[in-house]
Amino acid sequence: MAVLLFSTSPVLIRWAAGSLTSFEIAAGRLLVAALLVGGLALARRERLPARSEWGRFAFYGLVTALHFALYIASLEYTTIAHALALVYTAPIFVAIFSWLVLKESLTLRKWIGIAVAVAGVAVLAGFEPTLTPRMLIGDGLAVGSALCFGIYSVAGRSQRERFSLIAYAGTVYTAGALWLLPVAAVNFSPGGYSWPAILSVVALGALPLGLGHTLYNAALRRVSATVVNLVATQEVTGGIVLGVLLLNEMPTFASLIGALVTLAGIVLVVL
Repeated sequence: MAVLLFSTSPVLIRWAAGSLTSFEIAAGRLLVAALLVGGLALARRERLPARSEWGRFAFYGLVTALHFALYIASLEYTTIAHALALVYTAPIFVAIFSWLVLKESLTLRKWIGIAVAVAGVAVLAGFEPTLTPRMLIGDGLAVGSALCFGIYSVAGRSQRERFSLIAYAGTVYTAGALWLLPVAAVNFSPGGYSWPAILSVVALGALPLGLGHTLYNAALRRVSATVVNLVATQEVTGGIVLGVLLLNEMPTFASLIGALVTLAGIVLVVL
């Protein structure tokens, strides 16, 4: 369910990016998710982090803010398929961080599955025949987003025994919004707030983030971070399909083969 919701993200970002900066989009979607999920936590009187834990959650919020801001910015420089493919090298970082921080061992079969899934994502990108300076900037932003996504995933799993799902997610979204709101204010686009752009940002906050990432964090509490992140790579497939249907961004034959290879890698890890 989380992956299906994630898949709406690239199209909604493209619709909002026509008139808003990446900082405004990232801050706006985090603010909407914070109001929805954080508001629910307050209404349910969930236990929120104590003052002594604010530093840790400020870091989690910073990582979350960077993940979304870098990902959204990368879509300004490259295609949906290419940006998503690079973002979903994240399983490599998740596996390493889970091993180092959470002491979660991985069998040889799972390591092979990770390699196959990441290779499939690379094929899915279509191996761009030419690399321009603009494309390289997008590549760097997407890889930075992948690194932050890896830290974000391991952080979510590490806190599963300390806080309820709603309290944890709502606090992280709020912290992320607080990091980005000043940057968004500096990059304010007074003429960019058309109704389509505003509705796209609200949808981004409610669907792929407020609901999708909360479901993702729920999965992290039940399954290893590596497995959950590998399943999430299928946002690439869903995002490409919606890009075809709604933005007319046609995938290559390599993209279709890559989706099948990625699925094979996920099967190796999950079974």
